[in-house]
Amino acid sequence: MSLILRPITQNDNQEIAELIRKVFREFKIDKPGTVYTDPTTDNLFTLFRQHGSMYWIAEENGTMLGGCGIFPTKGLPEGCAELVKFYVSSDSRGKGVGNALMQKSIEWAKESGYKQLYLESFPELNKAVSMYIRSGFTYLPHALGNSGHFACNVWMLKHL
Repeated sequence: MSLILRPITQNDNQEIAELIRKVFREFKIDKPGTVYTDPTTDNLFTLFRQHGSMYWIAEENGTMLGGCGIFPTKGLPEGCAELVKFYVSSDSRGKGVGNALMQKSIEWAKESGYKQLYLESFPELNKAVSMYIRSGFTYLPHALGNSGHFACNVWMLKHL
């Protein structure tokens, strides 16, 4: 597999937004209070130009397979960023694409001086949640920060 992990470009906006929303429909979590209805999902390139943020696109032979980002969500503790908008297309799962994206994002967060990573998810995304646990994330009893994604009900934290 000739997997390429690269920073998001303006031209990726529509395709990554469609990929993200397709995953939400697939798992029947396409509801308000999620990335599905978040208007920033349609312009991730601009969102991830904010200082302290980064978004990676995974592609193979010119085909987008997924994406994952690090974002300094408002309200998080000092030195903590959020692992965000991490989705991989259905036919790319189980092939190491998600793990490669997550590890690239975690490495970037460490290099950028972050000490912790937070994430929000859903029980429906149990394969992703198990990958988070294998990578050192632990469950939290409540949300941190102000992501605006009030429908999420799995919260996790990793010390870097």
